[in-house]
Amino acid sequence: MTTELHHPAQTLLDKLDGFFVEIDAARQRADIVLTRPPFNIISMPQRDQLRLVFEALDADERVRVIVLRAEGEHFSSGGDIKGFLEASPEHVSKLAWNIAAPARCAKPVIAANQGYCFGVGFEISLACDFRIATDTTQYALPEQKLGQIPGSGGSARLQKMVGITRTKDIVMRSRRISGQQALDWGVATMMVPVEELGRAVDGLVEELVQFSPLAQRTAKKLLNDTEDASLSASIELEGHCYSRLRSSDDFREGVEAFHGKRAPTFRGS
Repeated sequence: MTTELHHPAQTLLDKLDGFFVEIDAARQRADIVLTRPPFNIISMPQRDQLRLVFEALDADERVRVIVLRAEGEHFSSGGDIKGFLEASPEHVSKLAWNIAAPARCAKPVIAANQGYCFGVGFEISLACDFRIATDTTQYALPEQKLGQIPGSGGSARLQKMVGITRTKDIVMRSRRISGQQALDWGVATMMVPVEELGRAVDGLVEELVQFSPLAQRTAKKLLNDTEDASLSASIELEGHCYSRLRSSDDFREGVEAFHGKRAPTFRGS
């Protein structure tokens, strides 16, 4: 007897909604590109697809670094407002899980933010490891204007980064902050002129792929896992991670390359 099993994910990725994916194996890079002009509004089905794409790229051996970017003047003005009213409570309850996909991904994820970066556009950027802002970037969580609050982790992640006072100022007033202010507050990793955004992303990708993929995965998970931990627990976990990496091939290669005054060749083992 055979039983056919079916899963919604089998067909969910047949046609990507509002974005496409590029993989450059030579540069060990994958780009997820939002492409619903002019504001790159993120639909409800798109959220499910983005999660699945991050999971697929996380398992793809050709990819070391993932870039989330957008075509056009704006990164994203937010979600499809009408979609919230049409979605079931069960679907809405999964919003934060889908948008947290970049954080769960073991590989480094870079968000390239230009123009409007509002609502879920800001929330998914906050779930990335690096945010490159420009002189045109405006970040906001404007849900109060709709009689709502951020629902995909935005207020929680932002409060961890900038504290409760600044988060209340942004969330409760639906206030926009510039790329420069985001940099000053520690939300953005760097801020560049908009015409240099592509080069800045390229440079960061090229830098990250030079490191050990095993050490990168370990560092990301350690930092994510210890964000809410006590200092003593964080130091204890850091020690365990350090101990495991000491026996890795990459660590041995790094030490030998250092003493040999040459560039290391890391293999992720």
